[in-house]
Amino acid sequence: MERKTIGLASDHAGFELKQHVIAWLEAKGWAYKDFGTYSSDSCDYPDFAHPLAQAVEGGECYPGIAICGSGEGISMTLNKHQGIRAALCWRSDIAHLSRLHNDANVLVMPGRFIDTETADGIMEEFFATDFEGGRHEKRVAKIPVRR
Repeated sequence: MERKTIGLASDHAGFELKQHVIAWLEAKGWAYKDFGTYSSDSCDYPDFAHPLAQAVEGGECYPGIAICGSGEGISMTLNKHQGIRAALCWRSDIAHLSRLHNDANVLVMPGRFIDTETADGIMEEFFATDFEGGRHEKRVAKIPVRR
């Protein structure tokens, strides 16, 4: 996967796992931009998901990683953006298929439901997998809503 600066976002429930993600990225020497939150104080995930989505859509960051408690709320918010394909992954094989078949550009993880070892495996697979293209290209092209 070609990558630029990796965009990060979480809410309070994802903050602890996001700190682990930051350490993982730093150990690899990969650049990232953190769109928040910056503490475990209660907050609203859309406040951080929207800036991340805009940065990925605008080419400032690629790909993104987002985390909330279940992963659902932040995924829903991210996927409101026409240029975002956020994939909620709780296993590495799901991360693999989200890249291979869906060209996912934001990895979402459920902070309350996976441990750091599982997160490491998910991230390794997500970053190691390229979009297969082929028959999947026309499907991915149909995802954005055309008005």
